[in-house]
Amino acid sequence: MMTAENKLKWKEASVLLGAHFSIAKGIHNSLYEASNYGCTALQIFTKNANTWKERTLSQDEIDCFNQAREQTGITAIASHTSYLINLASYDPKKHIMSRNALTCELVRSSMLNIPFVVLHPGAHMGKGEAKGISRIASSINEIFAENTGRGTRLLLETTAGQGSGLGHAFGQLSSIMDQVKDVDRLGICLDTSHIFAAGYDIRNPASYHRTMDTFDSVIGIEKLYVIHLNDSKKELGARVDRHEHIGEGHIGISAFELFMNDPRFRDVPKIIETPKHKGDTDYDRVNLNRLRALVRL
Repeated sequence: MMTAENKLKWKEASVLLGAHFSIAKGIHNSLYEASNYGCTALQIFTKNANTWKERTLSQDEIDCFNQAREQTGITAIASHTSYLINLASYDPKKHIMSRNALTCELVRSSMLNIPFVVLHPGAHMGKGEAKGISRIASSINEIFAENTGRGTRLLLETTAGQGSGLGHAFGQLSSIMDQVKDVDRLGICLDTSHIFAAGYDIRNPASYHRTMDTFDSVIGIEKLYVIHLNDSKKELGARVDRHEHIGEGHIGISAFELFMNDPRFRDVPKIIETPKHKGDTDYDRVNLNRLRALVRL
């Protein structure tokens, strides 16, 4: 008979679950930290996400990262691009900087053999949805044409729809993908907090299946490569991006049980981006354990 301890170990090993971890102590250390939490997946920034300044990886950093991946066995890894990137920008300087930043991110991630790079599609800044979508797609086409970061898949992240941000409607993401020539290098990262804020209900089985069926018909479930599991501080359709601890926000625990047990997503890495510490409480451990407890044996 399987003991409670062995059940927990089985869950940790059988579910691709992780968190966003810091690289402050070295990019390779993120893998060891993830392993200490029992994670089988993780997300990182490969540079400071709040600056345009790029970084060049040393061979020693690459070797240490490869060694850490081999030692931990964690291969389901995503990097997240800088928050400053806006491929829909019509400001010439910002657009060039955005293209360069994404190019550098794809190169770094490729050098580290990171399979996924997650990108917020962009904001049209008053130019309109159609022009913004076209600008994003043409930018990706130009970057892909340079053969940048081949081997690493670019994932467009679902967004909450704040301001003029694009990607809050599944149709917007589908339109971007339709205009990208090398679409096999693209995919989707679905964020539960973002789609909920955008108006897609996932709080009960009926609304969950309705939303995921819509995703499948508009984009295709097979194009979903990473899931961000975050509860929402804001109500359904608020169009505001604010993450909350699992089960403590407006989404509620039932949605996360559905995601954790959906057989279509068994091999899809699931990453939390919930608030980290509060006082002496390590909420990464709390939230990860909450999600593991939802997995049905």
